[in-house]
Amino acid sequence: MAIRVNTARRARSASAGDSQQARHPSIVRGSASPRLGGRPTLSERLYQALKRDIIRGVHPPGEALSEKALAKRYKSSRTPVREAAVRLEQESLLRIVPNRGYFASSMTIGWINEVYEFRASVEGACAELAARKDMDPQLLEELYELGRSQWATHDRATYEKFIQADTTFHIGLARLTHNAMMVRTVSDLRSHMERIMYAAIGIGYYGEAPTREHLDILEAVRSHDGDLSRRLMQDHILQSRAHVLRLATGDRISA
Repeated sequence: MAIRVNTARRARSASAGDSQQARHPSIVRGSASPRLGGRPTLSERLYQALKRDIIRGVHPPGEALSEKALAKRYKSSRTPVREAAVRLEQESLLRIVPNRGYFASSMTIGWINEVYEFRASVEGACAELAARKDMDPQLLEELYELGRSQWATHDRATYEKFIQADTTFHIGLARLTHNAMMVRTVSDLRSHMERIMYAAIGIGYYGEAPTREHLDILEAVRSHDGDLSRRLMQDHILQSRAHVLRLATGDRISA
């Protein structure tokens, strides 16, 4: 049985991630912006909307996406579509096939393994480095709040909010390193991780409640125990991988 994305098109309310950012300014402070102090360009808005829809499974893995159809869907001309497509291909969320169009990137079992292995390596190093640095007390307090986030069983709305809280937690922990390159890498990885989490909803998998694991990681970091911080973060990520792979049988998450 392969994990499948629910492809039903549905109207989306304001992103739960927006509320997370509003509640946790220390975590998002200093994040990159295409036009600081101004409104995002049409190209940037289209890029963000298309990226969100690929991550959330509105465009499932392997789906063909024509330039004309995307321009119509996102109320744009074709130039911003092409610009967004190039950026998303660089982020491995979209494939551009000459003379054929665009395709939402596939999600194979091998790819899932790579994502989790890379996460374990990078975020394990982040946790270790964070434990060896001076800490921002406000950011640490916000991480404790995020680390306690939970969801109601089989309640998609609460789980979607948890996904955003989980992303904010992991990016926030990377910010404790005071290393912008690590923050950027974890942020990029979270796009793929969110895509896996949304796809898993299609088979009724809402993940494991990670509250205890999150709080244990934070305690190790706060205690400046780098080795323990790395080990707990890696265990947290690889245990999650084991649960997903037990369910994701077959060659692909989606055709």
